[in-house]
Parts: sequence; C-alpha cells; structure tokens
Amino acid sequence: MSKFDTLRNGLESQSILKVGGAFDAMSAKLVENSGFDAVWAGSFAISATHALPDASILTMTEFFDVASSMSSTCEIPIIADCDTGYGGPSNVRHMVRKYENAGISSICIEDKIFPKENSLLENGRNDLLSEKEFVAKILAAKEARSNKNFIIMARVEALISGAGMDEALKRATAYENAGADAILIHSKQKTPDEIFEFTDSWKGSAPLVVVPTTYDSVKISELESHKIKMVIYANQTLRVAHMAMTGLLNELIKADHISDVKDKISTMQDIFHLQEMYDIKNKEKELENELKRLGYIN
Repeated sequence: MSKFDTLRNGLESQSILKVGGAFDAMSAKLVENSGFDAVWAGSFAISATHALPDASILTMTEFFDVASSMSSTCEIPIIADCDTGYGGPSNVRHMVRKYENAGISSICIEDKIFPKENSLLENGRNDLLSEKEFVAKILAAKEARSNKNFIIMARVEALISGAGMDEALKRATAYENAGADAILIHSKQKTPDEIFEFTDSWKGSAPLVVVPTTYDSVKISELESHKIKMVIYANQTLRVAHMAMTGLLNELIKADHISDVKDKISTMQDIFHLQEMYDIKNKEKELENELKRLGYIN
C-alpha cells in the first residue's frame, strides 16, 4: 500500500490519527520510530532550524527540500505545512505537482493573507484571505493532483483571526465543497471549548484535524468523542530539542571534561542505528561473500 493510500485509509478509519511534528529527516525518522501515524513537516519548526521567523521568509523550495528529505527517509506519510500556498492558484498548482511527485502524501494550506505570521504569535498578523480567493486555491490544488488519495487539507483560521464561529463554519463548508479532503480547525485558546463548539456544529463529512498546542491538557478520548480524526503535535520536537541543546551547551562550556555530560546524550551507537550504518555494514559483508562465491576474492 502506498503512503497516499495509507493516509487516506487512516482518515476514513475509526481511530484517531496521531501525527508528530518534525523539522528535518532525522526528527522525522524519530517520529516514525516512535509509532506515529504520520509526520507533520511544520513551517514553524523548519523556519526555526534556519534561525528565521515563521513569517513567510523561507521559499517554497526551501520548505520542499526538507519535506522531500523526510519523505525519502520515512515509510509513513508526510503532511507538508505549506502556509498560504506560496502564492495564488497557479503557485498552488505547481506546488501540488511538485510535492506529490516527491511522494509527500498531503499538503495543508491556510486561508490567511501572504505574508503570514505564526498564528500563536502575540499580536500577530492574522488577516484572512477572501473565501472566494481561498476556494480558488483549493480548486487549483484538486485539479493539479494526479492521485486522488493525495490529501488536500484546508486550514481554517477564522477563530484565530477573531472572525468568529459562524465564519469558521461557513468557510469550512465552502472549502469542503470546493474539494478539500480534510479541514484543520485552528485555535489559540487555552481550552478546547471553541474547538468543541466547532466540531459539535460541523455538518460536513470532511475529517476534522486539530493542533492542540495551546489547549494542551485536552485528552485523546475527548478529541475522539468530538469527531476529530487527526491530532497534530506540531512543534514539541523542536521545543524539546531547543531546551535540551541549550541546557547541554550551557553545561558543556563550563565542564572540565565532556564525560560530565555523558549521561545526558545519546551514544554514538544510537546514532549509527538511526543512520542505518549497521545495515550498510551487513550489506557490505553480503557483497563480500558473494564476490568470494564468484571467485573474485580468495
């Protein structure tokens, strides 16, 4: 089964999908090894690894290169956070073809105006694109894909922008009617109350997706009971990496010898396993044995 089919089938199953955020191929592989259903190639985390803000600074090509490396590394689906789609309908059409050809299983685009800022930034810019203009992007994405199981995810920012619940529901309905395969409803509240108000009012059939970064005490069972089909842990891997590296470096600069931090870091063997270095050595041994059998090595 292809990764496209895996994600489509997962969204149509009875279980909620758990998606782990990643910012490079290594973190994506760790997400996969931990048992997540898919990887979120998030623009916030990828921007941070370039020491740049999540404010439409990086280009599509820079985001694509990271997501593509994840796709090459992982056997589970990659969901690419593509911000506002990097332009108008023509840009979205090009983006979809490029991402799909790289084996990326899904793109997510949001209905804010370019250049966007991170939705959780205090006093950030969250102006919405018109419904008509965003519907045009979804139509372009749907037309551009060649595999019907390539998931087009529409991210509704009406609750973030303060446009209100009625606007969020109206836009989500319009986006599903235009061909969106899933609806990501976003909130920056500390509780899931407005998310649950949305899900309880939702009359559509498209699967609902949430990112509970701010309402982080919500339980999986609560999400499931409110018809949510996918939960994305978008940025926790980045934040733990930042904390761990900062703490280690602050200790290391003061250390008399590096054994002081030995119990706080992975072993070299851990990394060799992640890199599949031992697999390479085993293949080399198999090749050597085959050459011996053929008489090239005594």
